[in-house]
Amino acid sequence: MGITMRQWLRDRRIHCGFSQRDVAARSCITYQFYNYIENEARRPSPEVAQKIASILDFDWKLFYEIKTDEGEEDYET
Repeated sequence: MGITMRQWLRDRRIHCGFSQRDVAARSCITYQFYNYIENEARRPSPEVAQKIASILDFDWKLFYEIKTDEGEEDYET
């Protein structure tokens, strides 16, 4: 079994020294929406994915390459 986006994104955020609120504020999205992204309740739009990836220093396309717990394809802005 591979790593899920939930695990990977949380680990990446912590490694970079940010709270969920920090990433949300820097991405210009709500804390709640970031929490949904990190917990796989929602997928970010490409624009939001690029903002988050820039803050956490990774290729934004990973949002669409790492499997989710649910295997869903739910994109939101």
